[in-house]
Amino acid sequence: MVKVVKFGGSSLASAEQFAKVGDIIRADKSRKYVVPSAPGKRNSKDTKVTDMLYECYALAEADKDFRVQLMKIKDRYDSIINGLKLNVSLEEEFKTISAKFKEKAGADYAASRGEYLNGIIMANYLGYEFVDAAEVIFFDEHGVFDADKTQKVLSKRLENLETAVVPGFYGSNPDGSIRTFSRGGSDITGSIVAKACKASIYENWTDVSGCLVADPRIIDNPKPIKVITYRELRELSYMGASVLHEDAVFPVRKAGIPINIRNTNDPEAEGTMIVDSTCQKADYTITGVAGKKGFVAVSIEKDQMNNEVGFCRKALQAFEENGISIEHMPSGIDTMTVFVHQAEFEGKEQQVMSSLRRLANPDFTELEADLALIAVVGRGMKSQRGTAGRIFSALAHAEINVRMIDQGSSELNIIIGVSNDDFEKAIKAIYDIFVVTRL
Repeated sequence: MVKVVKFGGSSLASAEQFAKVGDIIRADKSRKYVVPSAPGKRNSKDTKVTDMLYECYALAEADKDFRVQLMKIKDRYDSIINGLKLNVSLEEEFKTISAKFKEKAGADYAASRGEYLNGIIMANYLGYEFVDAAEVIFFDEHGVFDADKTQKVLSKRLENLETAVVPGFYGSNPDGSIRTFSRGGSDITGSIVAKACKASIYENWTDVSGCLVADPRIIDNPKPIKVITYRELRELSYMGASVLHEDAVFPVRKAGIPINIRNTNDPEAEGTMIVDSTCQKADYTITGVAGKKGFVAVSIEKDQMNNEVGFCRKALQAFEENGISIEHMPSGIDTMTVFVHQAEFEGKEQQVMSSLRRLANPDFTELEADLALIAVVGRGMKSQRGTAGRIFSALAHAEINVRMIDQGSSELNIIIGVSNDDFEKAIKAIYDIFVVTRL
């Protein structure tokens, strides 16, 4: 058995946390490939190293003195090295970083150094080989992840290494410059490494004991999810559940590798297993509920719309022309409503509406802002009667007005639109009826 283990920033924020990670890795000889994040916060008032690097590079880019800021970052790493009593120095690495900052090597380069330096420490601490992600993870000339080239190069590299540390979050462009994934991208690196080495399992270690049915910032002590499918996780991640980066699912899903979300501070907890499919019944009708605020509903009405060939295409072209992505699109016989991100739409509002009138010639249009979308997700909903009715009953009892409902043909999820002000109250009402009272 071969396991790839990825550790988040909170798991590697200090020497004490590093020691916990070391114990976890050494407790299982099958944990052969390690993907570390940059050091996270040591306490609530602390700053993540990645944010410190962004701030430091901003000074460099503005031609201001950044040496004091860079030394603060070095101190963070030195405290880990000294705490672990390691015989390793990052002096030369920081000289290189300083020179690169003066050359204005780019914000991506700056941010990537957090994982890069932590990878060097981790490899030294474990006695594993260090593999610079820039040498094995690639992006094309358009900045898109090059899966084929990465798979070919990375799998060949790992083939000859029994153990290795590959820092997360970054890779390289065709010209050799550094490019990062989006924030939280170390999850993606872990997934890529797991696919490349044909891992039996991809363990993603963080500061929570797996996925939860709801956001703990809204629900006190929400129930854990024991088993969840890739499809369910994808829906929940996209709608705001933040345990795992949503794009981390694709590489391992394609390879059929399960993901195990584990807690560094509670290594005995089984966590959550993320699998392609399962015959295991979920503990509740729903697997999870998650959502996001900040949407606009663009309602479009036209008589006999259903008989006009190409009407929907024309309407959506108005959004495409202005670079606006579509979130959801429930429709009726003579109406359709397009949900878009408010922050993205507000600056282009009138251009979109003008394009809409020109292309689709609707009878009536209306905008409604400050809306939230909530996804109720669960493989068990398909076999349960009255799930939608129970949702509406719970929301009605909580005096919440439903602005939209959209159910996919797979019956895996139901999307509900409510006002931003009702968002938390709606999550609590749905959680209560399916998990707490199970009515």
